[in-house]
Amino acid sequence: MSSLDGLPPLRDVIARHELAAKKALGQNFLLDLNLTQKVARASGPLEGVTVIEIGPGPGGLTRALLALGASKVVAIERDPRCLPALAEIADHYPGKLEVIEGDALAFDYYSVQATDTGPLRIVANLPYNVGTQLLVNWLTGPIWPPFYESLTLMFQREVALRIVAEPDGDAYGRLGVLAGWRTDARIAFDIPPQAFTPPPKVTSSVVHLVPRPHPIPCDGDALARVTQAAFGQRRKMLRQSLKPLGGEALLAKAEIEPTRRAETLSVEEFCRLARLL
Repeated sequence: MSSLDGLPPLRDVIARHELAAKKALGQNFLLDLNLTQKVARASGPLEGVTVIEIGPGPGGLTRALLALGASKVVAIERDPRCLPALAEIADHYPGKLEVIEGDALAFDYYSVQATDTGPLRIVANLPYNVGTQLLVNWLTGPIWPPFYESLTLMFQREVALRIVAEPDGDAYGRLGVLAGWRTDARIAFDIPPQAFTPPPKVTSSVVHLVPRPHPIPCDGDALARVTQAAFGQRRKMLRQSLKPLGGEALLAKAEIEPTRRAETLSVEEFCRLARLL
């Protein structure tokens, strides 16, 4: 991409700013610029789109998003060491990159205004240590349809499989229910460990999630409580795992057999239980 955007190679940027990835921040930098463009393209055409990026690091994906035509990128970065490198990108794309130093878990996403009333998307190589919680927050918010048009996010492949899982599968759990409730989710492609610095021990996957305009009516907090209880003891029958929430009495109201296990329930059945809480 250095020939595409005229900026230095990412390895040079990392060396010049001494940006060794920090395990404590869940950092694994994606240096293959062909892959950063592939991640950016997985969200769809970017012309007229405002993108929120979490954990941009040295800015490889940031550069791809801007080079491929995003109207604006709002990058939330917790590591102050990365700010000078991101400032260089902002200088290269005047008025198109806003860098916010802060914690993505505490950020008010509804404060971001899309450029020219265009769509707003989230595209990110999420830090491993907060990625799942961020997704749960975005899926269970009280306002729906949400502030974003789509989510294009990178996770460890094991997590990605849980997000797109269907009932009766080993990977089906809380994430599969929450994602299936409010979005259509699919795995776009995988990325091998050697594409990152430092290389993680596992393969990564890019997941694309599009909000359903009319999901099953349900309270997100209640659904989170039901799924957490049910899958917290997934090998036990529901009458036991849901005992703190009402057990057999709750299941009887929902017309669900108490001897079933959590992985056999559909998203609709979990929503029925949540509505009864």
